[in-house]
Amino acid sequence: MEPREINRFNRIHWLAWILAAGCLASCATTPPAPSCPAGTQELPGCPPIGAIEDAELNELYDDRTWLAPAELDVDLVELGKNAQIPVQFARVKFLGPSQESALDSLAAKLWMIENAEHTIDFSYYIFKTDLVGYAMVGALCKAVQRGVDIRVTVDAAGSISGLTQPTLRALETCADDAGFMRNADGQLTTKKARVQVVVFNAITRLGNINRRSHDKLLVKDGHFEEKSAVMTGGRNISTDYYAIDKEGRLDPNAYRDAELLIRSPTGVAEEDITVGELSEAYATVLFLMDNNKRIRPRSQSTNRYERERLKAQSSLRELKASETLGPHWLKMDAFMTTGFFDSKVRLAHELGNLTDRKVVSEAMENEARNPNSIMSLLGRLGDEDPDIRSVRIVSPYIFLARFTDKQDNVILDEAAEFRTWLDEHPEARLEIVTNSVLTSDNFSAQSIIDMETAPRLLLPPAMREQWLKLKSANEMESELVNDGAWAEIINDPRVRVYETGRLDSIALGQGDKHYGKLHAKFLLTGDVGFVGTTNFDYRSRLYNNEMGFFFHDDELAAEIHRSFDDLVASSYLWGSPEWFELRKAVMDNGGIKGSSTRKQRGLYRFFNHTGVIWLL
Repeated sequence: MEPREINRFNRIHWLAWILAAGCLASCATTPPAPSCPAGTQELPGCPPIGAIEDAELNELYDDRTWLAPAELDVDLVELGKNAQIPVQFARVKFLGPSQESALDSLAAKLWMIENAEHTIDFSYYIFKTDLVGYAMVGALCKAVQRGVDIRVTVDAAGSISGLTQPTLRALETCADDAGFMRNADGQLTTKKARVQVVVFNAITRLGNINRRSHDKLLVKDGHFEEKSAVMTGGRNISTDYYAIDKEGRLDPNAYRDAELLIRSPTGVAEEDITVGELSEAYATVLFLMDNNKRIRPRSQSTNRYERERLKAQSSLRELKASETLGPHWLKMDAFMTTGFFDSKVRLAHELGNLTDRKVVSEAMENEARNPNSIMSLLGRLGDEDPDIRSVRIVSPYIFLARFTDKQDNVILDEAAEFRTWLDEHPEARLEIVTNSVLTSDNFSAQSIIDMETAPRLLLPPAMREQWLKLKSANEMESELVNDGAWAEIINDPRVRVYETGRLDSIALGQGDKHYGKLHAKFLLTGDVGFVGTTNFDYRSRLYNNEMGFFFHDDELAAEIHRSFDDLVASSYLWGSPEWFELRKAVMDNGGIKGSSTRKQRGLYRFFNHTGVIWLL
């Protein structure tokens, strides 16, 4: 096959229309089209009689074709860092931490796949072969067979195992019976649909194993204006995220998460750059990233793949017909077309994390080199609106960064910056909702939250030192906690750290309430906010690629503020008497949670002194 010069990205608006850097050219080798001379369309693999050559569809097809890194002469990370990403108009819906929203999210994803007419981009950090994972494979398999071109990107660390690989390879075999793609007018073309499955960062190098795609992104018909739909946020592909168990029954202890569902605005014109087009371009970057690897079927596993495909179709039927998801599935036509807010949105990412070096010692310089960074844009919110008076953050594993140079001079201390902001604006208010020792699934991160994040934000230095020296078993009886100064600090109405879960939890045997596990990640300040994949911890800030959307709309913000208030209503203030009672109850309850709660201070000291904290 002879390489041919093509402008690989002239249809990727994010890189060609939006970039100020000008035209990009790369040398690519593409597979030849099947030999189907006129009058022989009945041959296997050939398009049906009447199929047309469509130049625009052919170009899109080329843009969506996998290339090995050696075939792609372009630095995708640098392009992403320097892209001129626009603010866009869109219709937006929030799928919040409630059980109903989780089920709506699952039904909406299946609807997007089953109603796709042209393309699907499916990019997830975690893909599990459980009821949800198999159902997704079943829907994707049916989609390619009706002519929908599919790209799947899953992270090597989060997804790939001996269990998932055969299922994903089986998914590629669905393209054996693929239909032919249709153009924007619905006409059959000569391009046969494909399934291309890629493992993100599968070929690891020394020092690169921690670079992960923490993305969660589903794009339907991204290039086709009014048909497109985009969903992103915290939910992965597993029953754990959709309020169901492995049998499809309600699971009240599942993750409590959040996502945005985004569609083009009403009356969008063909020449408009839509969120769907931008998101598909972003998915292309993830798909073609250096160190990715294609997964392909193996000829000796044909019977295994057939069994996997049958299981996928069975799981899809079971899930859609279940008493749990069925009612949500039946309302999806209306759900996907009504109830949206007209909003301004702006894509942000952390692609720079994938190639940055000296990620701790030069953290601020690295961030400054990526103006599309989530953290860079958050930092600019205050500069653009100095009158911000309220910040509300939800994160399961929130850390407040503290970076120093080689001489141990502080470069950034976010806790101190928040305190300064509060001092300079007496009417300002900071509120954070995160996990407690009861609801967290990550005892390492929880030790940082309880021993560093909250104390640095709330307590003066001397009290922080005393806090770290207490014995966990009797911390609530200590002189420090029972001093009047402690209660005054904790009850400051202008800075509040809430942790989800209460004493009436069924898990503690003291009530009948389920609190699940907080996994949502969003931020609000007035009518502006962000919903995405980043946990605002060090791993998200320094190593992972993350993504999400900023938004500006008063009605959408009001709905998300209500979700924040609902989380507060199921939480205790860090350091309050009820919070201490909850910790004691968890310790008394024993098990891993009880043991890790007792050892929090020792764990924190170990992570902090060894530098492991940067990887949490």
